[in-house]
Order: sequence, then structure tokens, then C-alpha cells
Amino acid sequence: MNLSLFPAEPAFRDRLGARLRALAAEGVYFGTSSWKYPGWLGQIYTPERYFTRGRFSQKKFEGECLTEYAEVFPAVCGDFSFYQFPSTDYWQKLFAAAPPSLQFAFKVPEEITVREWPKHLRYGARGGSMNESFLNADLFQNAFLRALEPYRQRVGVLIFEFGTMPKRQYEGVEPFAADLSAFLDQLPAGWRYSVEIRNKEYFDERYFQVLKRRNVAHVFNSWTRMPELPEQLAEPSSVTADFTVARALLRHGRAYEQAVEKFQPYKEIQEPNPPAREGLKEILERARNKRQLAFLFVNNRLEGNAPGTIAEVTGVEGV
Repeated sequence: MNLSLFPAEPAFRDRLGARLRALAAEGVYFGTSSWKYPGWLGQIYTPERYFTRGRFSQKKFEGECLTEYAEVFPAVCGDFSFYQFPSTDYWQKLFAAAPPSLQFAFKVPEEITVREWPKHLRYGARGGSMNESFLNADLFQNAFLRALEPYRQRVGVLIFEFGTMPKRQYEGVEPFAADLSAFLDQLPAGWRYSVEIRNKEYFDERYFQVLKRRNVAHVFNSWTRMPELPEQLAEPSSVTADFTVARALLRHGRAYEQAVEKFQPYKEIQEPNPPAREGLKEILERARNKRQLAFLFVNNRLEGNAPGTIAEVTGVEGV
């Protein structure tokens, strides 16, 4: 890579940062899904900050870019925690790399939210078997929350992501809602919890009531099989908490792998997504009008470049 072809654009970066800080002061936090993207060099990241002996260092970039990320964005969603229970040392290093002002959202480990392990090489011999730790509140508290406790004030929200579940796991929304209800009843107070579903048929009053009774937010999500964001927002019952969480992830009907192939290395917007933008703008205005806390996260796989999408949604020119 000839990094000289990607000069930093402080004008755009500074304008975006100023706009997002102003919104955060009103309680509306925008961020991206993860942050270690070399495709953002020259847009969000300054290449020279990651030079070692006159050359760009990928290792230095991955270890230090969160600091520069926080100069622009007030929040970030850590997807990495879905695949592991991070150690105490890992959390310490992560939070030390960012200023106290940066708000984190973390996906709860799949060990808690996957009912049946996928038949995938990554899961080895347990692929296809039922997960004995599914909705285990004790495991969640002891292996996840306990290590995060020292940083509670810097954790904006925790996300329980439930992937698409076939009928052999749950016949419908009612048994799922019952199990979810029992699980949420066991969780300690003092954290913001949210739930993201990937089954369209679970988008139902019985699911919403489980969340609403406990002030747990439904995650408004743009995803392959879910209704578009405006359609989710049109359902009055979908507002289940005194704060809002949204994740703009994929175009409706598109698989994750297809989006990766189409958009990487995520240097620019390649395919605008009007419904997702409309939904994010509506959530933004709702939160501001109600003076309600909101966390809105955008993934590179939505349009090709998450910073550019956020700039479009928040009215920052010169993407």
C-alpha cells in the first residue's frame, strides 16, 4: 500500500467529530461496529501516526487506533466480545487505550445467546449440538459482568444478540419470550441491557412486553431477514425502554459474506441504503425531541463505509 495516496482529510474528520460531539452532548451517541479498518486511513485515521521506522505498521495501527477513533466518534460497538469471554487483562488494556469519554457497547458472548451451535468449522465437535450454557445468568454474571464491573460507567449498553433460530429450537415467539423473561429476571440492575433478534416472526407484542417490563431496549436492526428500520419504528410497541439502541448492519436480503466481498476494504460508500438512513434519522430526531439517550451504530457492510454513512445521516457534508 502506498499510503502517500491517502492523505489525511482533517476538514471532513474535524467536521464529523464536531457534529458527533454536539449530538453526544444531547445524549445521542453515534459509533461504528468495531474500529480496526485500514480502509479508513486518510479519512478517519492519520497514516503517519502508525509509522514505525518510516513505514506503516499494521500492528501499531491495530494496537493504537482506538485513541484516534475516539477523537471523532463518541461511541463504539465491540463485536469481538461475541466470540469470547475477554480476560481481565484484555479489558484493562482496551479501556486504557481510549479516553473516559468514549462509550462502549458490547455484544454479550454467544456462549449465552446461541441455543444450538452452528455446524461450522469454528465450532469443531460441538457444531450441531445444543448449547448447555444458553441463557445461563450465572455464567453471564461471573464470566462477563464481573470483569467489566470496574468500567461500568464507560459501558453504554450491553447487547444480547440472538441469531436466527429455526422452529426445531423454538416453535414461535411465545416459548422464546418465556425463556428470555426468566433469564432477564435474574440479571443485576445497574446496566443497560438490549436484545437484538434475527427472527422476523418474533417481532411481536409478547416479545416487546418482556422487554418493556424490565426497561430492556429492543435493538432496531437493519439485517438480512428483519423488517426495514422504518417498518420496525412504525410499531409503537417496539419502543421498550427509556433509551434507544440501533444497529445498521446489512441491506435487507443480503448475506453478510456477500457484503464483505462487495465492500471491503471499506474506503467509501458504494451503495446508499435509503431505508436504513431514513430509520437512523428518525431515531436521531425521536431521541432529540424526547431528550432520550440513544446509541446508534453503523457497520461498514451496510453501504461500504460506516463513517460516510454516519456523516450522511447526521448532515455532515463532504463525505
